[in-house]
Amino acid sequence: MSFIKGKKVMVTGGAGFLGSHVVELLKKKDCKDIIIPRSKLVDLRNQEACFKYIGKNKPDIVIHLAASVGGIGANKKNPATFLYDNLSMGLHLYEASRIYNVEKLITCGTICSYPKYTKVPFKEDDIWEGYPEETNAPYGLAKKILLVQGQSYRQQYGFNSIYLLPVNLYGPGDNFDLESSHVIPALIRKCLEAKENKQDSITVWGTGEVTREFLYVKDAAEAIVRAAEIYNGAEPINIGTGEEIFIKDLVSLIAEKTNFTSEIIWDKTKPDGQPRRCLDITRAKNILGFEAKTSLSDGLDMTIEWYRSNIKGG
Repeated sequence: MSFIKGKKVMVTGGAGFLGSHVVELLKKKDCKDIIIPRSKLVDLRNQEACFKYIGKNKPDIVIHLAASVGGIGANKKNPATFLYDNLSMGLHLYEASRIYNVEKLITCGTICSYPKYTKVPFKEDDIWEGYPEETNAPYGLAKKILLVQGQSYRQQYGFNSIYLLPVNLYGPGDNFDLESSHVIPALIRKCLEAKENKQDSITVWGTGEVTREFLYVKDAAEAIVRAAEIYNGAEPINIGTGEEIFIKDLVSLIAEKTNFTSEIIWDKTKPDGQPRRCLDITRAKNILGFEAKTSLSDGLDMTIEWYRSNIKGG
């Protein structure tokens, strides 16, 4: 019988990009109740509000997905906001969950927590081997502290919390705002709008010579729900595909899939971010039995189609 079946599960960020897919899977697991704390109703950064909400709703399981996030530009513009929002939400959630006897707390960290020059592929034990890449260090460090908090609460209180490290996500429902989006949705929007407006070129940040790993959002949701069901350990688990791609090749692929044939200009005055990103996914395979099902090519096709149907009105 599923550990989740019949339980009351609270999903922070449950109405968001990743959270909506997690909630969809939880419904199929026959949860007793799914609680989604909307930011308009409860500010989880506020200790009193967070404690009151947990105390009133008394969830059995908490899946913490809510976060202040963005691409390189957003991180450079809002480092203090990203640090404060992510750290305060996590700190209050852990303490409130402990006090009100939550059975299990699942936290999603970030690949941004890894050191700038982590040996590839990134192994979970390497997370403390150096300082994160500077452009997103405040965000990465705030999330990494929650790993320490979970392990500390396990040691002192016997509190069952687990910590997952998902790689960069993409897919239907992503954030396509050019001011705050990540690389894939930004590129999709730029290519399609440039084609529609008959522009001669698009501009892309950096050199294109860095690599990234991308995970389709529905695969990420599957890994999170599976971990919630079967994993109860103290050590973090990477969630990804184990495959990296150069940004220049990603741009070419998206241009091809959107039929964008004009010039691509690389603004080398803008930062590249971390030199390489690629996860060792051995632990996820061995412990969770998880392997991503969706190829990058197929995932991009579905994401582009979703954007055309939902953002561009068909």
